[in-house]
Amino acid sequence: MPELPEVEALRDFLATHLVGQRIARAQPVAISVLKTYDPPLTALDGRTVTAVGRHGKFLDLDADGLHLALHLARAGWLRWHDALPAAPPRPGKGPLALRVALEGGAGFDLTEAGTRKSLAAYLVHDPQEVPGIARLGPDPLAPEFDRDRFAGLLAGERRQLKGALRDQSLIAGIGNAYSDEILHVARMSPFKQVDRLTDDEITALYEAVRATLTDAVERSRGLAAGRLKAEKKSGMRVHGRTGEPCPVCGDTVREVSFADSSLQYCATCQTGGKILADRRLSKLLK
Repeated sequence: MPELPEVEALRDFLATHLVGQRIARAQPVAISVLKTYDPPLTALDGRTVTAVGRHGKFLDLDADGLHLALHLARAGWLRWHDALPAAPPRPGKGPLALRVALEGGAGFDLTEAGTRKSLAAYLVHDPQEVPGIARLGPDPLAPEFDRDRFAGLLAGERRQLKGALRDQSLIAGIGNAYSDEILHVARMSPFKQVDRLTDDEITALYEAVRATLTDAVERSRGLAAGRLKAEKKSGMRVHGRTGEPCPVCGDTVREVSFADSSLQYCATCQTGGKILADRRLSKLLK
């Protein structure tokens, strides 16, 4: 799933390629992708893209006051074309979900792999009309997101760190992958309770959030959209690296599996050597 650093890199890429360009047409290919119907998507035809923004994991294309908000969900991606195919897209064929064509012939496709169709496009007058944007917490890379703001968000939380970091209404943009990376940098267990953090641990976690996301954004900056997935994977320390050595201590990176996701961690760096129970494996052993 694209998270804050990849979406920020896509925002930067699209700002370079789209701003000042006129939209020829925006065409939904998968019925499930379009979540709003008023104004209709045809209202974008002939409008000029004036800005490209980001809200958490959402992209926001401002076209003369209309906003096309895009959420790539778990398996969505954006594919840029300097020259779009001449043949019109065929609904129901392949992963293509939405095509935006520019008057000069360039444009981009939104694609989604797999059978779970969660990719979403909204055309609205104000981004706050999108429910997922309206409920977002603060952006962790915003200048005003300081240590005190972070501590205030955590105050009163009575859940595990992994779940808190992934909650978009608490902090915008952090998902499964970067929560693993942040917790490894902070040397904290994903199952540690938020309300048991000391002041020093809150400071360490805040610094890990800022450093991990800032570094990931800098690694992705300037890359073409097609290279961002590979960059994300190559930059991971523990996420997606089950069975590999921890880059800090050399211990084996371990995994805890859930129904539809998994987390990775280093026991030596994060849990004092304790192996966390794998829920899926525990059920098999009963």
